[in-house]
Amino acid sequence: MQLSIDQKDIEKFLMIGDKVLIKPKNPQTHTKSGLYLPPSVQEGERIQAGYIIKAGPGYPLPSQVEEHEVWKKKEEEVHYLPLQAHEGDLAVYLQNAAYEIIFNDEKYLIVPHSAILMLIRDDELFK
Repeated sequence: MQLSIDQKDIEKFLMIGDKVLIKPKNPQTHTKSGLYLPPSVQEGERIQAGYIIKAGPGYPLPSQVEEHEVWKKKEEEVHYLPLQAHEGDLAVYLQNAAYEIIFNDEKYLIVPHSAILMLIRDDELFK
Protein backbone atom coordinates (compact mmCIF):
# COMPACT_ATOMS: atom_id res chain seq x y z
CA MET A 1 0.00 0.00 0.00
CA GLN A 2 1.24 3.46 -0.85
CA LEU A 3 -0.01 6.75 0.62
CA SER A 4 0.77 10.22 -0.67
CA ILE A 5 0.87 13.09 1.85
CA ASP A 6 0.71 16.78 0.88
CA GLN A 7 2.03 18.21 4.18
CA LYS A 8 5.11 20.43 3.75
CA ASP A 9 6.88 20.00 7.10
CA ILE A 10 8.02 16.60 8.38
CA GLU A 11 8.51 18.09 11.87
CA LYS A 12 4.71 18.10 12.24
CA PHE A 13 4.60 14.30 11.98
CA LEU A 14 3.94 12.52 15.28
CA MET A 15 4.66 8.81 15.42
CA ILE A 16 2.26 6.76 17.51
CA GLY A 17 3.25 4.09 20.05
CA ASP A 18 6.01 1.82 18.82
CA LYS A 19 6.10 3.03 15.20
CA VAL A 20 9.16 4.60 13.56
CA LEU A 21 9.47 6.62 10.34
CA ILE A 22 12.35 5.39 8.19
CA LYS A 23 14.00 6.92 5.14
CA PRO A 24 15.20 3.90 3.13
CA LYS A 25 18.89 3.76 2.34
CA ASN A 26 19.81 3.62 -1.30
CA PRO A 27 19.82 -0.09 -2.18
CA GLN A 28 22.62 -1.77 -4.06
CA THR A 29 22.27 -1.37 -7.80
CA HIS A 30 24.83 -4.06 -8.73
CA THR A 31 25.75 -7.51 -7.47
CA LYS A 32 29.28 -8.32 -6.31
CA SER A 33 30.00 -9.74 -9.76
CA GLY A 34 28.83 -6.51 -11.45
CA LEU A 35 25.35 -7.45 -12.67
CA TYR A 36 22.73 -4.67 -12.65
CA LEU A 37 19.79 -5.17 -10.26
CA PRO A 38 16.50 -3.62 -11.42
CA PRO A 39 14.41 -1.69 -8.84
CA SER A 40 11.83 -4.50 -8.60
CA VAL A 41 14.51 -6.90 -7.36
CA GLN A 42 16.01 -4.32 -4.98
CA GLU A 43 12.64 -3.57 -3.34
CA GLY A 44 11.73 -7.27 -3.16
CA GLU A 45 14.48 -8.06 -0.68
CA ARG A 46 13.16 -9.33 2.65
CA ILE A 47 15.59 -7.30 4.75
CA GLN A 48 16.22 -3.60 4.12
CA ALA A 49 18.11 -0.78 5.84
CA GLY A 50 17.29 2.87 6.38
CA TYR A 51 17.70 5.84 8.69
CA ILE A 52 15.19 6.57 11.43
CA ILE A 53 13.72 10.04 10.94
CA LYS A 54 11.08 9.96 13.73
CA ALA A 55 10.33 7.52 16.55
CA GLY A 56 7.18 7.08 18.61
CA PRO A 57 7.15 7.41 22.41
CA GLY A 58 7.07 3.65 23.02
CA TYR A 59 4.66 1.18 24.51
CA PRO A 60 1.97 2.69 26.81
CA LEU A 61 2.09 1.37 30.38
CA PRO A 62 -0.93 0.76 32.57
CA SER A 63 -1.59 3.15 35.43
CA GLN A 64 0.18 2.31 38.70
CA VAL A 65 -2.19 4.34 40.87
CA GLU A 66 -4.34 2.55 43.44
CA GLU A 67 -7.88 3.80 43.44
CA HIS A 68 -9.36 3.86 46.95
CA GLU A 69 -12.10 6.28 46.03
CA VAL A 70 -13.24 5.34 42.54
CA TRP A 71 -15.66 8.27 42.23
CA LYS A 72 -12.76 10.75 42.27
CA LYS A 73 -11.34 11.11 38.80
CA LYS A 74 -7.69 12.08 38.64
CA GLU A 75 -5.86 13.51 35.70
CA GLU A 76 -3.26 10.88 34.91
CA GLU A 77 -0.16 11.28 32.85
CA VAL A 78 0.41 8.56 30.32
CA HIS A 79 3.70 6.73 30.86
CA TYR A 80 5.53 4.88 28.12
CA LEU A 81 8.16 2.16 28.00
CA PRO A 82 10.69 3.84 25.66
CA LEU A 83 11.96 2.30 22.43
CA GLN A 84 15.55 1.39 21.69
CA ALA A 85 15.36 3.15 18.33
CA HIS A 86 16.30 6.84 18.22
CA GLU A 87 16.35 9.43 15.47
CA GLY A 88 19.46 9.09 13.33
CA ASP A 89 19.98 5.36 13.92
CA LEU A 90 20.50 3.07 10.95
CA ALA A 91 17.84 0.35 11.20
CA VAL A 92 17.86 -3.06 9.57
CA TYR A 93 14.21 -4.11 9.29
CA LEU A 94 11.84 -6.59 7.67
CA GLN A 95 10.49 -5.13 4.43
CA ASN A 96 7.15 -6.97 4.54
CA ALA A 97 6.16 -5.23 7.82
CA ALA A 98 6.67 -1.71 6.42
CA TYR A 99 4.00 0.69 5.12
CA GLU A 100 5.15 3.02 2.36
CA ILE A 101 4.26 6.71 2.22
CA ILE A 102 5.32 9.37 -0.27
CA PHE A 103 6.18 12.78 1.22
CA ASN A 104 7.59 15.65 -0.89
CA ASP A 105 8.20 13.14 -3.70
CA GLU A 106 10.41 11.00 -1.44
CA LYS A 107 9.72 7.50 -0.17
CA TYR A 108 9.42 6.88 3.59
CA LEU A 109 8.37 3.79 5.51
CA ILE A 110 6.38 3.39 8.72
CA VAL A 111 7.74 0.35 10.53
CA PRO A 112 6.70 -1.18 13.87
CA HIS A 113 9.50 -1.51 16.40
CA SER A 114 9.02 -5.30 16.43
CA ALA A 115 10.07 -5.48 12.74
CA ILE A 116 13.47 -3.88 13.42
CA LEU A 117 16.16 -6.56 13.56
CA MET A 118 19.20 -4.43 14.35
CA LEU A 119 20.18 -0.81 15.02
CA ILE A 120 23.48 0.84 14.22
CA ARG A 121 24.08 3.99 16.27
CA ASP A 122 27.03 6.26 15.55
CA ASP A 123 27.06 9.07 18.12
CA GLU A 124 30.08 10.66 16.43
CA LEU A 125 27.91 11.34 13.38
CA PHE A 126 26.03 14.16 15.15
CA LYS A 127 28.98 15.85 16.91
